[in-house]
Amino acid sequence: MSFLDHLEVLRWHLIRSLASILVFATVAFIFNDFVFDQIILAPSRSEFITYQKLCELSSWLGSDALCIKDLQVEIINRKMIGQFSMHIASSFVIGLIFAFPYTFWEIWRFVKPGLYHNEQRATSGATFFVSLLFGLGVTFGYYIVSPLAVNFLTTYQVSASIANTIDLTSYVSTLIMIVLSGGVMFQLPIVTYFVARAGLVGAEDMRTYRKHAIVVILLISAVITPPDVVTQVLIAMPVLLLYEMSIMIAGRVQKRLAKEAEAILGKSVDS
Repeated sequence: MSFLDHLEVLRWHLIRSLASILVFATVAFIFNDFVFDQIILAPSRSEFITYQKLCELSSWLGSDALCIKDLQVEIINRKMIGQFSMHIASSFVIGLIFAFPYTFWEIWRFVKPGLYHNEQRATSGATFFVSLLFGLGVTFGYYIVSPLAVNFLTTYQVSASIANTIDLTSYVSTLIMIVLSGGVMFQLPIVTYFVARAGLVGAEDMRTYRKHAIVVILLISAVITPPDVVTQVLIAMPVLLLYEMSIMIAGRVQKRLAKEAEAILGKSVDS
């Protein structure tokens, strides 16, 4: 096909992707009471399931360090269009999250024909794994990172004379950033796979910089969590696990590339 034909095909893939996002966003917009009361504002209440589980864990450990019982977050709206704009933004983000598997599948359908046969075979199941990791990352961000960040940021004070009254725009924007960041962060194994296949990074490189990666991950977890070691470790463990998974993936990719190179070299020698 010509360049313009490719653009036309891409346009329809993008239109279908955007349509799927708008469908879910419209549903979220219609059911705004449930979306805001039961989903968006839920991490700002002490009845949220994460806080309850932390209290159960604290009871099991025989300490109240992790239990959050009296979380009181006062959220107000200071802008005339604040509630409406956050209604639109949150609906779109929810639409994006639920439509992500289909949206990625549409984009992948456009990209895949441009790959060689061996590349298509090597990337089989990409839609499933990318969507699975994105869903796990969003879930991790919403149920683990978000409540801990909300508890810490809304109760932190530089002075007792300054009250924390949280603006709706700030609260929703922070929640969206955390949730989407979790979805993106959990794509590390997929990114490692493609980067390793391109020969830009190897398992040995990742092992060499493992200590640096651990320090960075612990620093990030310390910033977004309350100042206690247990919570920081709970946040850092899944990310460290993803990093170790990425090392294994890079190692397997290197071995596969070595076998492919040997096969090609053997054919050239035989010929």
